[in-house]
Amino acid sequence: MIDSIIFDMDGTLWDSTPEVAVAFNKVLQEKYPEVTDEVTAERLAGLFGLPLEVIGVRLFQSVAEEKAIKLIAECCEYENEYLAVHGAKLYEGLEEALEILSKKYKLFIVSNCQEGYIQCFFKANPHLEKYFTDFEYPGRSGKLKADNIKMVVERNGLKNPIYVGDTAGDAKASVEAGVPFVFARYGFGEVDNYADVIDSLQDLVEKYNI
Repeated sequence: MIDSIIFDMDGTLWDSTPEVAVAFNKVLQEKYPEVTDEVTAERLAGLFGLPLEVIGVRLFQSVAEEKAIKLIAECCEYENEYLAVHGAKLYEGLEEALEILSKKYKLFIVSNCQEGYIQCFFKANPHLEKYFTDFEYPGRSGKLKADNIKMVVERNGLKNPIYVGDTAGDAKASVEAGVPFVFARYGFGEVDNYADVIDSLQDLVEKYNI
């Protein structure tokens, strides 16, 4: 019997790729016209879930790696400001699912994101923050996803958590942390190995609200 659910964010709770593309392009157009790489929601969807420096290097291939890493940090800083105001698309039935599940399980977020990203999710959706007990991310901890999952498990005394995410990276981190992985098939990625699979947040409720 599980006692808690740890969620990924992008591709699991919301899809911010269109808004992030807008924010990134604004920074590039205003300050870095020499960057010729196209930033689209589709490209971002294929990169989300990776460490930010890796995303930067893969996204900004028209500049040197050092500059790409600097660019992704600057873009992400503006991204936080933009998302806090404009928000992004929540997956269908999110609040209903969180409300139901939070009555039975403690809920958490672990995302491979920068400082302030989870906080901007809550700023844009203040009605959702009350459902979550804790969260962690590399921008604060300096650690990657597997270690951040372990940190949340240990500091909250979790005995039988599951991790819900949508990419192969999520699955790998979950296994490394010793937490069963539930594949959110409606998200961005493709995953071959998982303990369970869901096709919607409603599906998660139906499977685990028992």
